[in-house]
Amino acid sequence: MLLMESRFLAGFLLVLLQSSSRVTHADPDFRPNFLLMMVDDLGIGDIGCYGNDTIRTPHIDRLAADGVKLTQHIAAAPLCTPSRTAFMTGRYALRAGLGSTGRVQVILFLAGSGGLPPNETTFAKLLQKQGYTTGIVGKWHLGVNCESRNDHCHHPNNHGFDFFYGLPFTYFNDCKPGEGKDVLVDLQKTLWQISVILALALLTLLLVWTVGLLRIRLTFVAFLAVLWLLSFSVWFVPFELLRTWNCIIMRNGEVVEQPMNVETLNARLMLEAEQFVERHRDGPFLLFLSLAHVHTPLFVSEGFAGKSKHGLYGDNVEEVDRMVGRMMKTIDRLGLSENTLTYFTSDHGGHIEDAQRGGWNGIYRGGKAMGGWEGGIRVPGIFHWPGHLTAGRQVPEPTSLMDVFPTVVKLAGGELPEDRILDGHDLMPLLEGKASRSQHEFMFHYCGIYLNAARWHPLDSDSIFKVHFFTPNFSPAGAVGCYDTKVCLCHGDSVTHHEPPLVFELSADPSESRPLSPETEPRFPEVLERVRWAVAEHRRTLTPVEKQLTWANVLWKPWLQPCCGTFPFCSCSETHTPEHTL
Repeated sequence: MLLMESRFLAGFLLVLLQSSSRVTHADPDFRPNFLLMMVDDLGIGDIGCYGNDTIRTPHIDRLAADGVKLTQHIAAAPLCTPSRTAFMTGRYALRAGLGSTGRVQVILFLAGSGGLPPNETTFAKLLQKQGYTTGIVGKWHLGVNCESRNDHCHHPNNHGFDFFYGLPFTYFNDCKPGEGKDVLVDLQKTLWQISVILALALLTLLLVWTVGLLRIRLTFVAFLAVLWLLSFSVWFVPFELLRTWNCIIMRNGEVVEQPMNVETLNARLMLEAEQFVERHRDGPFLLFLSLAHVHTPLFVSEGFAGKSKHGLYGDNVEEVDRMVGRMMKTIDRLGLSENTLTYFTSDHGGHIEDAQRGGWNGIYRGGKAMGGWEGGIRVPGIFHWPGHLTAGRQVPEPTSLMDVFPTVVKLAGGELPEDRILDGHDLMPLLEGKASRSQHEFMFHYCGIYLNAARWHPLDSDSIFKVHFFTPNFSPAGAVGCYDTKVCLCHGDSVTHHEPPLVFELSADPSESRPLSPETEPRFPEVLERVRWAVAEHRRTLTPVEKQLTWANVLWKPWLQPCCGTFPFCSCSETHTPEHTL
């Protein structure tokens, strides 16, 4: 009996010592590491744990099984630049001037002057103050320079990131030869046609003058020649050389590859991410791994081509899954699992203009650039933190990408800024199960600067009502996306206004296929009244700021162009590249 009691006491003491040696986030001295992973244009229906049964995503699925899965996780915008702005700042993008007023909805040229304003506060800035080493590997797409080639006012290094390696712009068609063009295609066509017409006119006049059929002043010919040269330059220099201007790799403030080599891009991003974690394994650190996948044009590394049942797009998603698995393996290998909060998401919904080139948004209507429809803003949201978050939990409450800001800042022991309005809320009470309801009673959905939808989660009900004031015009089948372009516009003839607004109850109708009416929903008048009141209150919190996406700010300015070598002869490549395989 004495021996049994001694063994029990020894076992009890061992358990007590083990539990006391594990520091928890309640300890004021505890500062976890953060690994934030964001995919570009991934549809919520593209991965297994959110319903896909043809594309293999075992690593992401395991992350969800061992962590907490959010089932109503919402991007603040259905496009890259505004969504990432909101993610970084915890605020709607128009508060930073990155809501669109017209056609231009994202940053189009790396050498534009628009971007995330220097006076904005990112979560990385606040974590630096808490002693964190912060890094971003991958896509930025929030601008670089303001007034000169090296002022780097919008650069990640100026927004709280100690280390940056990757794409200061984004990945788009011009980055991959043979894939066509993305940027202002109709304007390019018009400029080309003007150049051709002027060239033909000039050649015709020269021919007539040569054969003596007409006397022409040489000054007029010279003027026409200068006009042709100018029109040709305005077309050729900024547009035909877009791969050189936009598709580059930077390491901190230095351009290390121009144009970038797509074939080795993913392997290099992974190597840099792994090395960052290894360098700062003693922490605390924050790494934002912002992948170039699965944005079109699709590209796949060696070993993944032809492996998926869903063609090239599926190959891309499966490669993303492998990259996630590789990062988690690195965290495990370094013994950092219980000290690292990992987050996985997409910047917005999948691009559905082509079934083989774009994502799948599951049961949700619409997709990328299609306003406030769920398909464009409902994204995966997975939090993984062994020993701190209960494995396998699901949170059906409305949450936002903007919630990451206050969540990581509070966990790091930082203070939230009091000089500005934050739109995100701390997620830890929901993730830990200490709260059953989201703090988002209302959420607002923007198409550019225009508030086109809002959701209401009544305090006295489990219902979630969604109100659409206007909707972008797009093909319901999703086969061609918007009628005229691949990116829906937010104003004029490109949208349909609704009076009364369209109202859906998302809990019962998540696909937004059955609009409510006063006859089918007793609370219909109350929903409209409460949402309109909330919209009015929200608008009172908005203050005028400089608009970053005006034509003057987005068009190409040669004096702002990042360049390796002597401008305009910008060209360089990284001499040491990793193996292609992941």
